[in-house]
Amino acid sequence: MIILIFFLAHWFLSLFSQTFFLHRYSSHKMFKMEPFWEKFFYLVLLISQGSSFLNPRAYAILHRMHHAYSDTEQDPHSPHFFKDVFGMMIATKNMYLNYLRYKIEPEPAFRGNYPEWPLVDRIGDSWIWRISCGLFYIGFYVAFANHWWMFLLLPIHFLMGPLHGAIVNWCGHKYGYSNHDNDDHSKNSLPWDFLLMGELFQNNHHKKPNSPNFATKWWEFDPTYPVMKVLHWMRIIKIRKV
Repeated sequence: MIILIFFLAHWFLSLFSQTFFLHRYSSHKMFKMEPFWEKFFYLVLLISQGSSFLNPRAYAILHRMHHAYSDTEQDPHSPHFFKDVFGMMIATKNMYLNYLRYKIEPEPAFRGNYPEWPLVDRIGDSWIWRISCGLFYIGFYVAFANHWWMFLLLPIHFLMGPLHGAIVNWCGHKYGYSNHDNDDHSKNSLPWDFLLMGELFQNNHHKKPNSPNFATKWWEFDPTYPVMKVLHWMRIIKIRKV
C-alpha cells in the first residue's frame, strides 16, 4: 500500500506540474501569477519531476513548435513520422537538448514569455540531482517494497516527465475521437484522459490552444481545470479571459 501511494503521488504530482506549469503556464500563458508563486511552482516542478526534470524554456519552445507545425514534418514529436514511440522520444530528446543548451535558436515566434530560473535549471539538469533522486526512489522501494515485481515500477519514476510527454504526444495524435477538424491528426483519448489530467484532450486543445479548459463537450471533464479555478479563487493565479 505504501508503494502504491508513493507511485500514485509521484505520477499525479509530476503530471500536475507538467500540465499546469510547463504546458498551460510556460507554453501558453493561460494564467498569470506573482513572482513568488512562479518560483513556488518552479520548485514544485523540480521536486515532483525529480530525476526527469524538464526545463520550462526548452519545453515551451518545443510545444509552441508542435502547435505551429502539428503533424507535419516540422512537428518535433508527431507520431506519424516515427516507426515507434521510442524513436519519437529519442528525436524529441535530441531537439530538447539542442534548445536547452542553446546549440540552436528557435524562430522569433517561439521565443520569450516563459519562466526562467537559471539556478534551478542548472540543478534540475545536473547529474548530481538526477542520480540523487534516482537513489532516493531506489531507497524508498528497498525500505517499503514487499514484492519483487514492485521494483519494475522504478524505471517509470526515473523517466516520469518524458514518459508523460510521450504518452500524450503518441496517443493524443493516433487514438480516439475528434470533436473538431483542426487539419491535423489530434484526438481526444477518453477514458484514459483522466489518468493524464486533461492532457489527452488533444483535439480540443488544438482547436482552442489558449483555453484553460481542455474539455469542450458537456460530457467531457478536464481534471486540472477545477484546480485552476480554485487557485484563481484563492488569488494565487489569475486565469486569462479567452
